[in-house]
Amino acid sequence: MTDTLVTVFGGGGFVGRYVVEALLRSGARVRVAERRPKNAYYLKAQANLGQITYVAADITRPQTLVAAVAGADAVVNLVGSFADMQRIHVEGARHVAEAAARAGVKTLIHMSAIGADAESPSAYGRTKGEGEAAVRAAFAKAILLRPSIIFGREDAFINRFAALIRAFPIIPVIGGKTKFQPVFAGDVGHAVAALVANPAAHAGKVFELGGPQVLSMREINEWIAAKTGRSRFFIDVPDFAAAALATLTGWLPGAPITRDQWLMLQSDNVVSAKGKGLSALGVVATPLDAVAPGWLLIYRRHGRFGAAA
Repeated sequence: MTDTLVTVFGGGGFVGRYVVEALLRSGARVRVAERRPKNAYYLKAQANLGQITYVAADITRPQTLVAAVAGADAVVNLVGSFADMQRIHVEGARHVAEAAARAGVKTLIHMSAIGADAESPSAYGRTKGEGEAAVRAAFAKAILLRPSIIFGREDAFINRFAALIRAFPIIPVIGGKTKFQPVFAGDVGHAVAALVANPAAHAGKVFELGGPQVLSMREINEWIAAKTGRSRFFIDVPDFAAAALATLTGWLPGAPITRDQWLMLQSDNVVSAKGKGLSALGVVATPLDAVAPGWLLIYRRHGRFGAAA
């Protein structure tokens, strides 16, 4: 991969740092495309001299994408949002795919999500599904990645619940029975690197990325409490109450759950029985227990020596 140039849109974000790291370790040259490139300068420490470059680009502004994809062998679009989803997931994804196609890029990898469906009742699932269709219309052999919840030291999922468990003795759990298959961000990075290394074998395919464990929302919260040494009382919020809360207060800043998030919780977030996953790319899935306890130490009462509280 020493002569391979990969443009990574969103390379400075949570998942992006792991994707960029995996690509750099594989020997590829990486061009990080960000609206504010300086926010991704921290990645320089992972690269050899001249192995990483930066370009200012905004996927909602097609004219900014020309320089970002010029001369690239592969393009990876990791940009996603829970706000302005139509512009980011659909229009932005289309712009990236069209720019890559016009530039003659050989490989396009598009980050979608499990639950992507143009008919989904949630705006997130619907726009992810529409985004997939838009990408394929512009770049027929695009590779689609559909991960479950992605975890890692910088995530906004495990860390969010760990902070709540640290702060409160009683924890209400919304969507307690909904199942997830958390996948490690590092494994997602290795999956992308494997796809870039052998694009001909995977062109046009869909990969569903999940970890080795399927856990309910309540089980995830209980696991976090155990790993952080916190004895907590968990209460499952009845569906009707959670729906009312999401509908009445979900639009407020800092609301515990939005209406769209509630709709997403109505379906399990796990890899389908026949879906191609990490193993198809030669990546061994990493369990939560293998990496998460290392950073969850900060949520213990006295760090690594804290007793249950």
